[in-house]
This record gives sequence, C-alpha cells and structure tokens, in this order.
Amino acid sequence: MSIVSSTSGLVGSSPQSEKKSSLLKASRLDEEVLCSKDDGLRPKRLSDYIGQSELKQVLGIAVKAAIGRGDALDHVLLYGPPGVGKTTMALVLAEELQVQSRITSAPALERPRDIVGLLVNLKPREILFIDEIHRLPRVAEELLYPAMEDRRLDLTLGKGSTARTRTLDLPPFTLIGATTRAGALSSPLRDRFGLIHRLDFYDLNDLQAIVHRTSSLLDLSITSEGCKEIAGRCRGTPRIANRLLRRVRDFAAVRGGASSIDACLVDEALNLHQVDSRGLDASDRRFLSLLLMSHGGGPVGIETLAASLGEDSSTLETVIEPFLLQIGFIQRTSRGRVITTSGRNHLEKI
Repeated sequence: MSIVSSTSGLVGSSPQSEKKSSLLKASRLDEEVLCSKDDGLRPKRLSDYIGQSELKQVLGIAVKAAIGRGDALDHVLLYGPPGVGKTTMALVLAEELQVQSRITSAPALERPRDIVGLLVNLKPREILFIDEIHRLPRVAEELLYPAMEDRRLDLTLGKGSTARTRTLDLPPFTLIGATTRAGALSSPLRDRFGLIHRLDFYDLNDLQAIVHRTSSLLDLSITSEGCKEIAGRCRGTPRIANRLLRRVRDFAAVRGGASSIDACLVDEALNLHQVDSRGLDASDRRFLSLLLMSHGGGPVGIETLAASLGEDSSTLETVIEPFLLQIGFIQRTSRGRVITTSGRNHLEKI
C-alpha cells in the first residue's frame, strides 16, 4: 500500500528556478524521512491496532466482505476527538485492502478542479481520505454527491448559453472522511456514508499497551509502572501518549544513568513539562485556579474567564474545557461555568 499526498506546484527552467527546485526537493526528502519515522509508529493492520474493539470488528467484517466481492469498501465516516486514531484507521484499511490511499484535507480543496483532479485519477478500489471533511467547500461537496452514490462526476463546461454538461464515469472507490465535528456535516453528505462510527477515548489498559508498543518501536526500555504513569497523564489520547513518551525519552537521554525508564523518572520528566497526575497542563490549572480563587468557584461566564485569562473564548471552549468537562472538574450551566468538588480537591492536592 502506498500513500499519495495532494500537492501541486510549478517550477521554471531558469537557474534561480533550478536552484529553488533543488531546495524544494531536498526539503521534501527531509519531510519524507520525518514522515516515515512518524508513520513507523502507526499500526499497519487491524490486528496491530490497539483499542476501539467494536469498531475493528465492524470494519474487519466490511473489509472481508468487500474483498470477497472484489468490490470497493463502502464509504466510511470516522468522527471523534483529535488524536484518537482516525487517520491511522484509514491507513490501516488501505493496508488491509491492499490498495493505494490518497490523502488530503478539506481546506486544501478550495477550487472545484482540486476535487475533480483527485476523483478522475482514482484507480479501482482505491481509498480517498479527506481529513476535517466538515470544512469541505460547498462546491466540492456537491461534486461528491454523484461520485459517492453513482460513481459519476458531473461537470459543467462553459458559461451562459454556451454551457454544457459532461458526465465522467468513475471507478469504484472508497471515500473515508474524518472529522472532529460530525454535527457540522450536511445531512446529504452524511447520509451517503455507508459506515459511520465514532472513535472514543481510550481506557488505561489500552493506553498502557500503546505506550509499551511505541517504546519497543523506539528501542526504549521502560517498566510497566512507567507505562502506566504515562497512560494516566495522556487524557485518554494515543497521540498525547506518544508525545509524552518522546519528552520522557529526551529527559532520560540528557539525564543519563538510568538503564530503564521507571515511574519516578516519568513523574520527574512530566512535572518538568507541567503535566500533572491527571494530565492537566499549566493552562488547565490556570483556568481552574481563576475559576476557584477569583470567582469563588462560579458560576461565571465564558467571556469573563476569557478576558481574565487573556485568551479567546473559542480557545477555552475547544481546547481547555472539553477535557475538564470529561473528567468532571467543571460543569456548564445556564449561568456559566462552575468548578466541581473533584476540581477543588485536585487543586488542593497540587
């Protein structure tokens, strides 16, 4: 299975252009090396994918059925919080189907010709993966409707009285869309997906297994207690778990002297990065402290909190609040935000 990224560019033939071209090629080579290192941490098959057991079972059946029919997998919509494995699952499906995966993001498809170029170049049973599909432009979305349902691309050529339509047949393909906001998708687009599934946050056991697997791939020696310590601080998200493991690896390499990474070393490293035992960082604790100390625990409006913290209210709502709500440290009421008893107790322990 190979991955094709949606990129385009023009390079001239002048000496300056040739120099620029060589620089671009070198930059792309460096980028490919970095991507290959990151991709090495991703599981390649469903059997290697840790967690999301129900989703794996459903998709495993769909993949085997599609292979048995010799047809493309039905269109798949994956939604859920950032970092829980939506892109990884799309790549795993391409590997299971032994087909090529073409990857792009919705904001990159600004013009109709962008999505047309991707669709007309698809080969039978290939996967087209669109990240953040809820941000797809309206024109591109309209072109996808017949492509998904009837494997047909309807194009309008010319303008006014000279306009004419042309229809292109498309090979059977699979569109996999990923989004953090499933409710932002229009109903006509959402209804054209045959498989719609949510990826949830991971439990502690699955996260420990992910940390252990990543440490093996990075040639790190880490104890089970060390894995558990990282798993407990990563907000139920594999992406954050891998990021914290890299920070611990750097700390252990610079500090030296430890043959294996244990819970004490993990605690010391993550405390240095201001990540506490529940996964809260400095911004989270600042939010809770302001709510408790300056506003008596609430209720207080989000705009007041944003002004006090010097942050945008949308940043608080999308970055800080979701995890605090998930673990029950704050509540949203009609009168504003309120800190809970659990949130108070956590601040007192720090």
